[in-house]
Amino acid sequence: MQKFTLQPESSKPKSPPDFLKDLNEQQRRAASHTHGPLLIVAGAGSGKTRVLTYRIAYLLQQHHALPKQILALTFTNKAAREMQERIQNLIGEKASGLWMGTFHSIFSKILRFEAEKIGFDSNFSIYDTTDSQNAIKLILKELNYDPREIKPKTIHRKISDAKNQLILPGAYQSRFVHSTLDDITAKIYEIYQIRLMQANAMDFDDLLIRPVQLFQEHPDVLEKYQDRFKHILIDEYQDTNHAQYKVTKLLADKYENICVVGDDAQSIYSFRGADIANILNFKNDYEDATEVPLEQNYRSTKYILQCADSVIKQNEKQIEKTLWTDNDEGDTVTLLENFDERDEANRVVNHINNLKLQHGYQNNDFAILYRTNYQSRIFEEALRRKGIAYQLVGGLSFYQRKEIKDVLSYLTLLVNPEDEQALLRIINEPSRGIGNKTLNDILKKARKERRKVWNIIQNVEEADLYKPAKAKIGEFVEMINNLRNELESGTSILQVTKKMMEQSGYMKALVEENSAQALTRRDNVLELQNAIAYFQQNNSNPNLANFLQEISLITDTDKYDEDKPAVTLMTVHASKGLEFPAVFIVGLEENLFPMGPRDGEEANTEEERRLFYVAITRAEKHLFFSFSKMRYRFGEEHRQARSRFLDEVDPGIVRTESGSTIRQKDRKNSSTNESSSYDQKIEYDWKQPLQSKNSKSSTGDFQYEYDDDPFHAGTHVMHPTFGPGKIIRRSGTGKDSRVVVFFKNRGQKTLMLRAAKLQVLNQ
Repeated sequence: MQKFTLQPESSKPKSPPDFLKDLNEQQRRAASHTHGPLLIVAGAGSGKTRVLTYRIAYLLQQHHALPKQILALTFTNKAAREMQERIQNLIGEKASGLWMGTFHSIFSKILRFEAEKIGFDSNFSIYDTTDSQNAIKLILKELNYDPREIKPKTIHRKISDAKNQLILPGAYQSRFVHSTLDDITAKIYEIYQIRLMQANAMDFDDLLIRPVQLFQEHPDVLEKYQDRFKHILIDEYQDTNHAQYKVTKLLADKYENICVVGDDAQSIYSFRGADIANILNFKNDYEDATEVPLEQNYRSTKYILQCADSVIKQNEKQIEKTLWTDNDEGDTVTLLENFDERDEANRVVNHINNLKLQHGYQNNDFAILYRTNYQSRIFEEALRRKGIAYQLVGGLSFYQRKEIKDVLSYLTLLVNPEDEQALLRIINEPSRGIGNKTLNDILKKARKERRKVWNIIQNVEEADLYKPAKAKIGEFVEMINNLRNELESGTSILQVTKKMMEQSGYMKALVEENSAQALTRRDNVLELQNAIAYFQQNNSNPNLANFLQEISLITDTDKYDEDKPAVTLMTVHASKGLEFPAVFIVGLEENLFPMGPRDGEEANTEEERRLFYVAITRAEKHLFFSFSKMRYRFGEEHRQARSRFLDEVDPGIVRTESGSTIRQKDRKNSSTNESSSYDQKIEYDWKQPLQSKNSKSSTGDFQYEYDDDPFHAGTHVMHPTFGPGKIIRRSGTGKDSRVVVFFKNRGQKTLMLRAAKLQVLNQ
């Protein structure tokens, strides 16, 4: 393909702007590079966001591009907002009009403009993971498979993996069918894509593969956007998957003004399709590419940086670089050696209190990072016992709560009534006399006649259905149509939402239930209305479709509030891009961190090591590693081996701290010698008296503490109704303590501990 060179729009470029003086030599070189492919290898804490920001500001200030000619792609909305604000601070209004956002938000915007060319309406719905899995579950049932045996989640993951590699249903069988599960996935994938089109819907992966389809099938559309986006900048390039690589390669092929910023040492998302080869092979894709390394770290102390470097150097696949810093040496890294996970949580929380006293830190200066979400529970309990506020990142999103999904489904129907998942979710929510048999009859009719469900219920009088149900369906359709008409006539989104909540009976049902849970759900619905009001006030032309798109693309990191006065609990994956004065990396044990083989796949030790490197480099001043010698797994206590990564850290910068924070008198799986040796090494005052399980706190709540409370994972119990069982999990504290018990004759039950009347069985 013939290459084109974009000439500066002014014959006399301005002299270099003063703001470039804020950059170091390598940063300045990257920011002032204007034409041709550029690879910026940005080590952790080296100021990559600053370089991207200054580079865009430089292109605009020097008249190398107009704002609308620049496409900047990020992985979080937070990063995009931060960059936009910085650019405006540098050059003012010249920054308005930039195309800047996440891959999904930018390409969904393009797809809304061009949807008809690939068979969609511009008001298409965006299915989140739950919607996709529900659609797959429905297909499994129709094909006479049991969703309890063949998990919709597993099928969805396999389909998502295929999409990320741009493998469509027609090619799936030739590429993937090696087992019965693959064969089933191939059938479901084909039907699933048809259902999405029938529902005028796309899932998250479609937002990346549909643009590739659009550009390949319509070269004129591709050229339009190539000429539109003459400068393309991509953040976190090491995290791109094949679909993201392909769509940006297509856009950049005409002018090759593509700048990618990334760090191969922070490539940690292969589980969702990220391909480290994209950054490693960038100079093969663009032979004339300039490479600029950013190696000066501004975030961490020398000891923390030395620790990170000693670990990552063990990897074979990497771009050579050595980070350095002018910061102080700082404290040595502290390794906490714990008896078990409860001991670990106690010790971490006490160190948080000590650091607050010594340095005047606030709660939001601390992060506890772990490999998997389930590890949060024990730290939540320890923080609550000490009265320390915390925020859990990666838990249940506000927008994933049942009542919020219900309301959003109602709103979705006002924009896209063909959305089958939204329709099935709320056609009988709250109950309006449209039972499962009626819905199954409608679905069978839709499949047999190859019609959309909305089309059938719009003409419900023609259907052979239970007469009272037909009347209720007619009322439901009339309500939706009337609300759609109001929306189209100019009634505000907020007013239509309030009318919908009233006319559907949804709010009335919550009020009449009058339980604590129902009142909480009502408050959540009211909070959603607040979000709609805010959206209306901050958009010149508020549009319901845009509101639904905006909230559907919220990422986990976007939910993190750095100003909230709370200790942050999150997985290492979720912590990427963040930084904290003090970081605790916990659970550093074999088969936990690094994670062992899963789902028949080989363990990816190099990626696990990169994950450890990411965790280390979140720390600014204080870094703690932590592992436990014992840990409960599946309700049984197991011995743990410390992580191999701990042996890769430079031993000259590590101080080990052992000792037990809890009494060991009742432990079944520890020897007397081991328990006493731990107790003798206690370095802090852990001797505050524990309350018995029947004592009362100052608030009057019953307290259940570990030494006197027998109800923890592994305990065999008797229930007066369900019979014998075994506790497999426990959560909450005080009167909110819950246990999950597997009963031999009744299966798994979740019980409030204070009301369960459990008796301990001697084994």
